[in-house]
Amino acid sequence: MLTGLVIVLLPLVLGYLVPVRRAGLMALINRGVNASVYVILLLMGVSLAGLDDLAGQLSRMGGQALVLFAVISACNLAGLWWLSGRLGLAADPSRVVPGAPLSKLAAMAGSLALVAVVVLGVGLGLAGRALPGLHDGAETLAEWVLYALLVLIGCQLRNSGMPLRQILLNRHGLAIALVLAATSLAGGLLAAPLLDLRASEGLALAAGFGWYSLSGILVGDALGPAMGGVAFFNDLARELLAFVLIPLVIRRHAALAIGYGGATSMDFTLPVIQQHGGVTCVPVAVVSGFILSLLSPPLLLFFLSL
Repeated sequence: MLTGLVIVLLPLVLGYLVPVRRAGLMALINRGVNASVYVILLLMGVSLAGLDDLAGQLSRMGGQALVLFAVISACNLAGLWWLSGRLGLAADPSRVVPGAPLSKLAAMAGSLALVAVVVLGVGLGLAGRALPGLHDGAETLAEWVLYALLVLIGCQLRNSGMPLRQILLNRHGLAIALVLAATSLAGGLLAAPLLDLRASEGLALAAGFGWYSLSGILVGDALGPAMGGVAFFNDLARELLAFVLIPLVIRRHAALAIGYGGATSMDFTLPVIQQHGGVTCVPVAVVSGFILSLLSPPLLLFFLSL
């Protein structure tokens, strides 16, 4: 477990140590992150195509992902609703940003495009089934692309404009992240017997906190491509529901709206939070997503090692 933790955290730390002062280079890093996610999901689809009885496995995988998502989401929403009543965090409608960089529909279309990439990968994997070592090679390549992605994400975290001290002292963001993490893990424990899984496996499936590219690869490497698919679709479904939920509840339950997006609240769902909750919600969302992004890799590896 310690070796795996070092392998995953080292790229993050190395990336975090790199200061980026040129806007053009930062834009290149951001494009590299997006491209890496698509490559990883394409390769994940190729790996899934190597499963025996693919149709049966996909049907079972979809059912497991749905149960896992429902149980974890119920725990998340209950915990974050409770927290919303105690934090006193409120959106500021007077400071909503008109024409924020990403609409809800456009954001959801982007998430659905990720599913389409996985489907494309499955198609390519089925077409190339006769090629020896294709599916194993895809898994290995996906791991290396993940390490590159972690380096780039480390650079993004370092150059987000928010020092670690400011992040750790933001009580709203810290509280939201801890409640989301705790309720997700509780949901994973509750879902494990329903899915005929060990408790450690349920916890691992719940520990992605919305970071689907990381959870899909790490879980798939340890538990097989089918379980990696369950982790991926569970975390992607969180993002899709967050895009719908944020505009509906952020005015009355800001902590719930910010927290439900999990690790995505610092990137993919952040523009929707900004558009509907105002700029006062942005630092809290960034802090919450940042902390969950730091918690996810070690927790995933720890639970997968049990």
